[in-house]
Amino acid sequence: MRVRNEVRNRQRRPINALFRRLFIINGLLFTAGTLLLAISPVTISAPALLTEIPVLIVGLALILAANAILVRASLSPLDPLTDVMQRVDLLQPGDRITEKGNGDLAYLITSFNDMLKRLETERSTTAGHALAAQEAERARIARELHDEIGQSLTVALLALKRVVDRVPAELSEDAHIAQDAVRTSLDEVRVVAQRLRPGVLADLGLESALNALAAEFSRSSGVRLSLRVDDDLPELEPDTELVVYRVAQEALTNVARHSGATWAELALSATADGVALRISDDGRGGDIEEGTGIRGMRERAVLVGARLAVDTPATGGTDVLLTVPVGE
Repeated sequence: MRVRNEVRNRQRRPINALFRRLFIINGLLFTAGTLLLAISPVTISAPALLTEIPVLIVGLALILAANAILVRASLSPLDPLTDVMQRVDLLQPGDRITEKGNGDLAYLITSFNDMLKRLETERSTTAGHALAAQEAERARIARELHDEIGQSLTVALLALKRVVDRVPAELSEDAHIAQDAVRTSLDEVRVVAQRLRPGVLADLGLESALNALAAEFSRSSGVRLSLRVDDDLPELEPDTELVVYRVAQEALTNVARHSGATWAELALSATADGVALRISDDGRGGDIEEGTGIRGMRERAVLVGARLAVDTPATGGTDVLLTVPVGE
């Protein structure tokens, strides 16, 4: 109960301060107007004469102008607050309101910035748990594909090989077709397992994993891919490497499915404070819809403090840029 009352009192502080400010402004203005009428030689007849009406109009205009200027100055911090509220996106953190010179609304601005920080932290934590569970589920499915379905298909392929060697000539073609179908299914299972759990990433590192990803992408999509990786890349944490790999994987998947591109480039380069991953293509480009793929990339980027930018240059195509800061 005490905590609830404290929160309620905090919520009333900026409202009470703003009310006091407006009340004092208007009180001072009307007090000043009353004093001027009391001590000035100007008098108002009853009824007012035509010559006295301009005096009344000028006095009223001065009071209204002063009131408007002072009230506007008190409420001016609400404009940037409204702008941030309209454009804020938890997947693009760091958007804040400057707290200097906000007068009576300083407490409101500070509370709003603190709220954004809490929401970003909570979203990052929640997304981290969700993505960790997703990676664990992917690893489990990949193991089952490799250890169970892959082994079963291997046994079936070996059995078909023995059958092909002994089958009568009139059934030889059908046996070879069945053998090729099982072999193709086995290859597809291995590819799916590799996509779900990139073992080469943990065993050989990010560069080798990107090379394998680029080779598999070119083979399956028919899109010519240029891969460029700097030699002087800083050392990355395993979680950061996984984020970079997954963003590259999702971006290339979008290129294959939606862009209609004939050429693409994947580049991983060192920057002043980290690394930058860029995936470009010569596809259709145009308006970009924030689907689950791009949203998933943004969620992964937030986990490691990275920023994701998706752009469509005037020359055409799509440009995906992931900038990852690397701490000391």
